[in-house]
Amino acid sequence: MNNLYKRILITLSFAFLFTAAQAQTALEDVSNGVRTGNVMAIAPYFDNIVPITINNAQSTYSRQQAEMILKDFFTRNVPKEFLVANSGTSNNAKYIIGELITTTGVKYSVYILLKEREHVFYLQELRLNK
Repeated sequence: MNNLYKRILITLSFAFLFTAAQAQTALEDVSNGVRTGNVMAIAPYFDNIVPITINNAQSTYSRQQAEMILKDFFTRNVPKEFLVANSGTSNNAKYIIGELITTTGVKYSVYILLKEREHVFYLQELRLNK
């Protein structure tokens, strides 16, 4: 019986570590996508509906629409630097709060929220506000 408890504990530990690593990878991928203006780094984390707020105008988009909206945003606002002010975890979600500085010097506050569903992290919210 003691071996059974050890196996269960080891299995749960590996599952937790795998989920934590997956969450960190997802957060880094999306963050790096914002930092470089690379929508293709962000797109794999899109759900069927993607809520995006740009300059306090919030809307929800399909995956394809979200890609087009973000490509347009990053074309008009080429990233120079992305500074992470805060990041954390809350209720199966990971978030980053930061500041995007464009090549023209315009600053955007950025909020990225990823939530886990069925062991996969999806972008639940992306805010880019002046």
